[in-house]
Amino acid sequence: MKLTRIKLYSLAVLVALITTTACGSDDPEPVNEEELITTLRVTFTGTGPNEGETVVATFKDLDGAGGDAPEVVNPVLSANGTYDVSVVFLNEAESPAENITLEVKKEADEHQVFFVANNLNFTYQYGDQDSNAKPLGLEGSVLIGDAGNGTLQILLIHEPNKDGSGVSGGDPTNAGGETDISVTFNVSVQ
Repeated sequence: MKLTRIKLYSLAVLVALITTTACGSDDPEPVNEEELITTLRVTFTGTGPNEGETVVATFKDLDGAGGDAPEVVNPVLSANGTYDVSVVFLNEAESPAENITLEVKKEADEHQVFFVANNLNFTYQYGDQDSNAKPLGLEGSVLIGDAGNGTLQILLIHEPNKDGSGVSGGDPTNAGGETDISVTFNVSVQ
């Protein structure tokens, strides 16, 4: 009988230790998963000679890569035009749609938007920055050159090396980080 009491007491102490240890503060922090971005909307608002002109380029892929083809509206811009540019990222797989742009603004030091033009005379100037005076890219301006056709790749990179060579000037080559979204538009300049 005495041996059974010792076993029961030992078992009770063991259960108490396991229960206390399981509730400790060493529990891992929850992982902050990346947001789903289904939609990219870029608005070009004319300034100077093409004031009043508004062009909206959109990319929407509600079912993600590998499913149905995305819906794309490519921009047609004015030759030798100037535009204010704003970028919006959405998750339209949710109802109502989640505005991911708000999170990108909140975490500006961890994000940067890049504009990579090919076969276009397209000069982008950053209009916003993070708390360290490094570029963000949700707002800016662009100068368009002569008429022609080309492509414009827009990337949102998470945790880029903003001190990397050329990165603060808009070159993603040395940015590193992780690409949250990359979309290439076919651009017509007329």
